Amino acid sequence: MQQQISLITLGVTDIARAKAFYREGFGWEPVFEMDDLAFFQMNGLVFGLWEKAQLEGDMRRTLSGTGSFAMAHNVSSADEVDSAIDKLVAAGATLLRKGDAPEHGGYRGYVADPDGNSWEIAWNPAWPIDEYGHVTFQL
Repeated sequence: MQQQISLITLGVTDIARAKAFYREGFGWEPVFEMDDLAFFQMNGLVFGLWEKAQLEGDMRRTLSGTGSFAMAHNVSSADEVDSAIDKLVAAGATLLRKGDAPEHGGYRGYVADPDGNSWEIAWNPAWPIDEYGHVTFQL
């Protein structure tokens, strides 16, 4: 697998407050947002904010305490999602969610590493990956 991180998503308890903080505190503007989420294009990765309850439902995992998040590793095709998940499970990861297609597009599944850290393995045609492993959010 290519050594890269595509997306970091923080589960937040108040999305409006979180959006305001990143806009006002850092001066960041989302490249895409909805009522319950926001994505910010970074240098080589995408940073996301999502209502904690929505993130928990997507991962099928209860997140405790503060600092809830899901790391993502994007791949080049939907087929690669399933093969990467299989490889990670064989290496000791716990399957949280088999690959499937969410309503917002693409294909994804979730695993937890041996320490319980959550990883989304995903493909989305709106998030192309260049030869350096940089993912870019495109509409």
